[in-house]
Amino acid sequence: MNNRPGPDSADQSANNDDDAVWLDLVARLESMPSTAPDEPLPPEDAAGRRPDQNSAAPRSFRDFDPLGLSRQAAEEPKSVDEEAGGAAGPRDYGAEDDGGFVPEEPPSLAGTEPMTMLAWLGAVGGPIALLFTAMFWRSAPLLAVMGILAAFLGSVVYLIMKLPEEKDDNDDGARV
Repeated sequence: MNNRPGPDSADQSANNDDDAVWLDLVARLESMPSTAPDEPLPPEDAAGRRPDQNSAAPRSFRDFDPLGLSRQAAEEPKSVDEEAGGAAGPRDYGAEDDGGFVPEEPPSLAGTEPMTMLAWLGAVGGPIALLFTAMFWRSAPLLAVMGILAAFLGSVVYLIMKLPEEKDDNDDGARV
């Protein structure tokens, strides 16, 4: 099976048109005059063209720049101190290094209550076990799946029940 168009088909003429457009674009880009950014442009004539440009050649950004943005970009930007008259801004300060923040050691898991540790294992391990069961043990008995689900739900309920019940009205939540 040959999917290529024949030499006389319309698709081949479309390729030739694309090639001609591409070559025309490359020729126009190569013929663009390159001017230095600080070099002044020659004056325009009555038709709005410059003497070194013809009507078919593309125009540069400077030709369409009524606000003079290209000239402003070439200028040296002023520093904050020059514009504000020497006043210091919010970011004009030296960094103070007081030794840096060193967090305290987290408590050891060996001292954790065994029931709490088992509940966390059930709450995290239950969904993982269900995922692995669905992926690798497709013919798992319903009793095994229900057991994993019951262990997960029981673990979550136990952890919720262990949450503190009292609320301090003077606590704004900014404890560190």
